[in-house]
Amino acid sequence: MSQPTVRSLTTTDHEIIHRWAEERGALPATVPGTECDARLCVLRFDFPGCGGEDLKEISWDDWFALFDQRGLSFVYHEGSKDDHHGNFFRLREPD
Repeated sequence: MSQPTVRSLTTTDHEIIHRWAEERGALPATVPGTECDARLCVLRFDFPGCGGEDLKEISWDDWFALFDQRGLSFVYHEGSKDDHHGNFFRLREPD
């Protein structure tokens, strides 16, 4: 049986990103100790049960402020949280 084709999608839309994360129970987070000039630097999502002990939860406002400031794009796989591709994402820097 063949695997279904997984599509990668890209967006900068805050509502789509927020909804995607909420559907997976993910919270906006950063990695402590990676600050740049005393500001947040590395953005992540903390997924429940996935070992996020090293992450620090931040507000959605702070997460999106840095996302926009850095001109990032959100690349994610189409699919549900229950398939093995469902939680894939990465943040892409502008070209």
